[in-house]
Amino acid sequence: QVQLVESGGGSVQAGGSLRLSCAASSDTINRFCMGWFRQAPGKEREGVATIDRYGNARYADSVQGRFTISKDNTQNTLYMQMVSLEPADTAMYSCAAEFRLTGFCRGVTDIPRYPLRGQGTQVTVSS
Repeated sequence: QVQLVESGGGSVQAGGSLRLSCAASSDTINRFCMGWFRQAPGKEREGVATIDRYGNARYADSVQGRFTISKDNTQNTLYMQMVSLEPADTAMYSCAAEFRLTGFCRGVTDIPRYPLRGQGTQVTVSS
């Protein structure tokens, strides 16, 4: 069974940066649709970014230009570099995975519905 373990969260001031990592337990990163979603207190889960097995990335409008999703297939690790962080980015960030036979990944808004999810890592941005 695939396991996803996130790390890299923390507390930063507005304008700061963080890099999140998601380690997969098997050869998942290379074959699956991978993504990040977040959930702030009292709010619904929000898809943030997704990357397909070919390396094509898509982003939510709210993070476009500030967040970059990437992956290292040899390390079975997914990353998300976050810069220019804002208090509105404060949330629990989780990585998620879904296998799609065609390789075509569902959209960013569907990331919270990917069947494989990690436990999350907290990101707190203070003003």
